[in-house]
Amino acid sequence: MEDWPYRLLAFVGFFVIAFVSWLTGRRGRLNWRTIAGSVALAWGLGLVTFWFPGSRWILSVVNDVVVAMLAASQKGSLFLLGPLALGPGQTLLDGTASIGFILAAQALPAVVFFASVMSGLYYLGVMQAVVRVFARLFYRTMGLSGAEALSGAANIFVGIEAGLIVQPFLAAMTGSELVFVLTCMMATVASTVMGIYVGALHHVVPQIAGHLISASVIAIPCAVLASKLAFPETEHPATLGGIPIEAGATRADRSEMSAADAPSNLIVSLIEGAGQGVRMAVGIATLLIVFLGLEALLDLALGQLPFWGGTPLSVARVFAWLTWPFTILLGLRPDEWSAGADLLGSRFVETEVSAYFRLAALQSASPPAFSTRSLTTMTYALCGFVHFASMGIFVGGIAALVPGRAKDLSILGFRALWTAFLTTLMTGCIAGVLAAF
Repeated sequence: MEDWPYRLLAFVGFFVIAFVSWLTGRRGRLNWRTIAGSVALAWGLGLVTFWFPGSRWILSVVNDVVVAMLAASQKGSLFLLGPLALGPGQTLLDGTASIGFILAAQALPAVVFFASVMSGLYYLGVMQAVVRVFARLFYRTMGLSGAEALSGAANIFVGIEAGLIVQPFLAAMTGSELVFVLTCMMATVASTVMGIYVGALHHVVPQIAGHLISASVIAIPCAVLASKLAFPETEHPATLGGIPIEAGATRADRSEMSAADAPSNLIVSLIEGAGQGVRMAVGIATLLIVFLGLEALLDLALGQLPFWGGTPLSVARVFAWLTWPFTILLGLRPDEWSAGADLLGSRFVETEVSAYFRLAALQSASPPAFSTRSLTTMTYALCGFVHFASMGIFVGGIAALVPGRAKDLSILGFRALWTAFLTTLMTGCIAGVLAAF
């Protein structure tokens, strides 16, 4: 095992990143049960994911199901868009070939399909049952408040919609609870958009769908560690005594309806979910258009400055410099540091969608940019909505649910973006230590 020094570096890196979270946070009395419990659970989940004898089979089954769903979602896209919906190398029955990759035609339709399926599963009560299992696990092992445990569990599967599950408790949440809620939202990926990442990487990352789900699960205790080190709890949460299960029954897939407006049947639920998926897909497309355009404008401005190292400055290059030390802590090999830093840095502006597609392109090159272990590490480290656009979306979304806390949320948003970034790095470190043995 010639890469053991890099695995050791990733192990040390996990605790260095945790220390950075504490160092850059506010001072307060730490809850050592929460800190120790989050560390133990994070590494325990990592061991189960990578070392448990049945984990490979489970990841394979999950991956096969998600890939099959992705393929099924393409049928509707082909009917509407024809050859535009074909991925590179695919052909229609009449021999018409794909014209190449088009994100809007080949990836975003999957968001609509996945959102509809998730809505149906919530209507049937499947997802609520799964959320409750994880909520109990988080509550008992890490000493969280009941609302925090529910929010964390829901974020394994959904994004901003998780706020609806704890909506009755948002007004009374402490600052530490709000930081944790926002951190979880930005440090995980919603299952409704997972199809985009699976579509980008399933040819280069074995069992990518299973890894993305496990990354979101491992990210919850890591989010607890990062947020509670940076913003310790100094008050008494209203739901400290137990998990408010009745809130867990609230459907988490509707951002504009109350529980009283539940759909009348499964078909209506699927239609509503598809409608939300359309809004989500349009939102993703809008963000990419706006922020990639803004990045191009900033690059034009930076290009007027003196060259650095023979090449012009750019936004992505500046962020790559800032994230370079963390790339080393992930346990990547020295020849992988530059590519890793570019991906981590660009994500802040270009979003994780662009980062995952760039990762796929780098790995498809000859020779590939990353070893198998490092590729898994980067897959986990990029798994989260850690960019400025998502911060605005999540802060604005939660503020809409509880307008009286808008000022607090706007102040805590940047702190949560930072702790979410550190959270994804810690999940990457766990993968870097345990993956590909």
